[in-house]
Amino acid sequence: MRDQTIPAAPPPDDERAAARWWLEHVYAGDDAVQLTPRAVVTGMLIGGVMSISNLYVGLKTGWGLGVTITACIIAYAVFRFLEPLVPAWRDRPFTILENYTMSSAASAAGYMSSAGLVSALPALYLTTGRLMAWWEIMLWLGALSMLGVFMAIPLKRQLINIDQLPFPTGIATAETLRSMHTAGTEAVAKGRALFTAGIVGGLVALWRDLFAQVKWLAPYAFPAELPFLPTALGRDLLTRFTIGIEGSLIMVAAGAIMGLRVAASMLVGGIICYGIIGPILVSRGIAEPGYRGIVSWVLWPATAMMVTSGLLSFALKWRTVVRAFGGLATLVGRRADATDDPLARVEVPGWWFATGTLVFGTACVVLGEILFGITWWMGVVAVLLTFLLSIVAARATGETDITPIGAMGKITQLVYGALAPSNITTNLMTASITSGAASHAADLLTDLKSGYLLGGNPRKQTLSQLYGVVAGTLVSVPAYLFVVQAHPERLGTAALPAPSAKVWEGVARLLAKGLDSLPAGAREAMLVGALIGVVLTLLETFAPERLRPWIPSTTGLGIAGVIPAFNSFAMFAGALVAFIVARRAPQAAERTIVPVSSGLIAGESLVGVGIILAVELTRLLGVFG
Repeated sequence: MRDQTIPAAPPPDDERAAARWWLEHVYAGDDAVQLTPRAVVTGMLIGGVMSISNLYVGLKTGWGLGVTITACIIAYAVFRFLEPLVPAWRDRPFTILENYTMSSAASAAGYMSSAGLVSALPALYLTTGRLMAWWEIMLWLGALSMLGVFMAIPLKRQLINIDQLPFPTGIATAETLRSMHTAGTEAVAKGRALFTAGIVGGLVALWRDLFAQVKWLAPYAFPAELPFLPTALGRDLLTRFTIGIEGSLIMVAAGAIMGLRVAASMLVGGIICYGIIGPILVSRGIAEPGYRGIVSWVLWPATAMMVTSGLLSFALKWRTVVRAFGGLATLVGRRADATDDPLARVEVPGWWFATGTLVFGTACVVLGEILFGITWWMGVVAVLLTFLLSIVAARATGETDITPIGAMGKITQLVYGALAPSNITTNLMTASITSGAASHAADLLTDLKSGYLLGGNPRKQTLSQLYGVVAGTLVSVPAYLFVVQAHPERLGTAALPAPSAKVWEGVARLLAKGLDSLPAGAREAMLVGALIGVVLTLLETFAPERLRPWIPSTTGLGIAGVIPAFNSFAMFAGALVAFIVARRAPQAAERTIVPVSSGLIAGESLVGVGIILAVELTRLLGVFG
């Protein structure tokens, strides 16, 4: 990473000029220390441990904890402690590029639970009573996770190099790494801001999560959600329609990085979905009050909006897409012209995508037929559908920092509700391919965003991601067997609620009766959502430049329909504060917004993970009830 001040980048629509600028001013060089054994092994170990945490949290709450920033801080601390003690490392400090490469392996391993361990596999037991053998789970999760990594390859150039999507966690990770590894007055100031914000985020996690676990402190714990008004009306809005304040700073910080346009769209979407549509659905008896009841209806039009918008946006940029596949020319005997493509020697070549997708897509099809009786052609359709929906999931992650894994799975479940209406196993496990692969594609792109900012080599980072998938599979599957399959009767109970699995189970049972069993009005709403996605995407592409900032973000509107309203409100609050600071004190905003936001995310997520591990350990020792 070069320390000198660099000139402003050229306009993103001048792709070749932007590529040459990045190579000259940002890229650290082919010889930069990056993909080292210690970086990969450290990432595999940290990510493996965090995959256990995410498995447990996912089965308890349906959500996952941040892995990337936490892993970077842990790795930095470990190597700073070991370097004076290990002779071979005294003159070879752990570099910023090694740390960011490590984070790819760690995040890939840490997010293995999202590949199906908290959703499809528990839902399979709840619907059919089937418990899979360890080797079956490992092969299945490994294949679909590897598929997701390779499917991200052709998306990187468009979403990161050209569209410059923020990928807030990717930016936060890069800023955290710069603050830890870089010397200098400005770096020290940013590091202090990040460290101070990290303490604040950690204190919030302690006040909320740790206090709630200790009986005599529980009455003083900071609530996970608060009503806007301390009245019966305020409490009713929160419990029935998720309209309130989130007791966390992570979403606020992500909103500050995300930007006002997308966050404002999420605010509007949250109000429409939970403040207008939600009460109508409840009053007419179409949906039960509460997040799960309302989201079971609004997710259909929201997801349709994201799907049409994401696919149309991808199609409208077909020239860049074709260029991203340029490496495929080598498969038919032609060489890519490095003079025509300045990044040809740096970007992951297209033949990696072709080979990896063919190998692991075929593996998913074959395993689907052997393990679950999924007809081969249905498996092929699932793989093709997965690539399309990975585009949608990746764009949503890039704009909002939220990967709509569940929503993408529901689209696949809907498709197979028509193709195989009475086959619950096919419904669940084809959706498992989509959601698992999409989560790993979005995760790699988030990491590649960090690499783009730090000047890393995307080929080396992709290799690190593959190592992380291996580590996550080896660690998370035994943990799943121990936590879930040793006592499967706990699934769906207070001991192990598995909310994601319960949603998957409900959709599978619903669609087993045919598409006519969708909630009343859901099909018509999907059509409306799809049309809105098309119209807004066309406006965003072809409207005059001065009007585009005022066009709502389709992704923001859609994401608001699959998360609680208080998440959207928190993101808007963070974006609004960042906008006001940037208008009144632009230089101060440049120095503080990203470091402070990164610190809040890092501090709260790091302490949150630590509390979970500490509580489970002490519970085993009988300290907590």
